[in-house]
Amino acid sequence: MVTTIRDNKGALPIAKQAGATRPLIVRITHWVNAFAMTCMILSGWRIYNASPLFPFTFPPWATLGGWLAGALAWHFAAMWLLVANGLLYLAYGLFSGYLRRTLLPLTRDQLWQDFRAALTLRLKHRVGVYNTVQRLLYIVVLLLGPTAVLSGLAIWKPVQFSPLTTLLGGYDTARLVHFVAMAGITGFIVIHLTLVILVPRTLLSMITGGSRQNHATEARI
Repeated sequence: MVTTIRDNKGALPIAKQAGATRPLIVRITHWVNAFAMTCMILSGWRIYNASPLFPFTFPPWATLGGWLAGALAWHFAAMWLLVANGLLYLAYGLFSGYLRRTLLPLTRDQLWQDFRAALTLRLKHRVGVYNTVQRLLYIVVLLLGPTAVLSGLAIWKPVQFSPLTTLLGGYDTARLVHFVAMAGITGFIVIHLTLVILVPRTLLSMITGGSRQNHATEARI
C-alpha cells in the first residue's frame, strides 16, 4: 500500500509494508511449530542412528526417545502436531493474505541485490518486514515441510503408501529424500537462530506481536 504525504517541498510517497505486526495466530503457530520440529529432528536423529544412510551417526545426547521405539513414538506424535499446525498456518496465511504480503514480491534483481548485501554484512533488517533473501528461505522451507512429511509417510508405511513410495523412487530413495528435506529444514533453523542472535528484537516481536506503529517505510523524494 502506498500513501502520499504532502508538505511545502511537494509530494513524498511513503511505501508501507502491510502486516508488519505478528498476528496472534502466527505467533502461536510459530512456537508450536518450533516445539514440534525440534522433537522431530532430535527423534529423527535417533531413528537414523538405528540404520545410518551415511558413515556417521549423531551423538546420543543430541537425540530424543532413548531407543528406537521411543524415538518413533516421539517422531510420529510430533509429525501429526506439525501437520495440524502447518495446515492451520497455511489456511490463515492464504485466506488472510498474510503469506502474500510477507513473502511477495520476490524478484531476481532484488534477490541478487540483497544477497550481495548479506555477504558484505550490509543487509538492513526491519522487524516485521522480510528482505528477499528471507522470503526465498521461507518459501523453500514451506516446500521442504510437505516433502519431509510425504517422504516420511512413504518410508513409514511403504506398502500402504506404495504409490507414494514408488513416486519417490522406492524405499531407499524416499529415505534419502526424507533425510535431505530434514537436513534442509535444520539448516534453515540454524540460519534463523543466527539472525535472531544478530537482531534480537525480532524475537520480542514474535512474543508480543510488535507495534502497528513500527511499520517499515521507504521514502522517495
